Amino acid sequence: MRKVGIIGLGHVGATVAYTLFTHGYVDELVLLDQNRQKVEAEYNDLSDTLARNDSHVQLKWGNWADLRDVDIVVTAFGDIAATIKTGDRFAEFDINAKNAKQVGAQIKASGFHGILINISNPCDAITTILQETTGLSQQHVFGTGTFLDTARMQRIVGEALNEDPKNVIGYVLGEHGSSQFTAWSTVRVNNRIAVQLFDEATQARLSAQPNKNSMKVAFGKGYTCYAIATCATRLIQAVFTNSRLYAPASVYVPAVKTYIGYPAIIGKAGVEEVIPLSLTSDEQAKLTASAAKIKKHLSQLV
Repeated sequence: MRKVGIIGLGHVGATVAYTLFTHGYVDELVLLDQNRQKVEAEYNDLSDTLARNDSHVQLKWGNWADLRDVDIVVTAFGDIAATIKTGDRFAEFDINAKNAKQVGAQIKASGFHGILINISNPCDAITTILQETTGLSQQHVFGTGTFLDTARMQRIVGEALNEDPKNVIGYVLGEHGSSQFTAWSTVRVNNRIAVQLFDEATQARLSAQPNKNSMKVAFGKGYTCYAIATCATRLIQAVFTNSRLYAPASVYVPAVKTYIGYPAIIGKAGVEEVIPLSLTSDEQAKLTASAAKIKKHLSQLV
């Protein structure tokens, strides 16, 4: 059986649950949230769809011990209000760092020994805390990272060239936040080198747009949910199907000594390999600076 536990049933966690449930990607869902009224409501709302859903999914809620034998835990706790107010995902750091320590301890106490995928922000720092507090290996803990930011870049570049975003390959690297950057040396559109298609001014404009678009969504709706849930679901599928998906997630990169958005192979064992990129000197400097920002915040934890 394919079993997933979701911790945090806000807009993102609930959308992940709904997507997995309605697409038949799981056989069992365990729903957890500190707000028992909310998680019970989500349990009942999903349960009411079973008579119409294409597949049957076993639902459990409210019991941390049920995580013991799930395959994948998804952490999606947090409050985006601070991020919306400041435009900085590290605005959530203080509260989510405390949440991560508590959640990590409860995950560990449950006996869970599978794969943990973190969505909570700031993604790279919170993924680090969860890995340390759960005691799971770095291979078995990773975050959505810049997988979403890369999708946003693919959309922006595709729109600029009137191309399907699937025809755009390449990566947004670094922190899932203000210090992320498009690694233009990696970007190709139908095998055309992107730096030959856009001048530097256009590259700069296109690089800034993904973050701007994410803030537009957050300001307009009060939250984001569809795109990030799609990314999380894709990573869950990669683990369940052992597809060895090559994607930029928040993974531990030894070269910069922290979790950061960087391409890796994701399969049934989690992060199966981190493959070094041949970046330009400018891109490498940006990656190093982004890693330093993440590590600086983590060093301030008490």
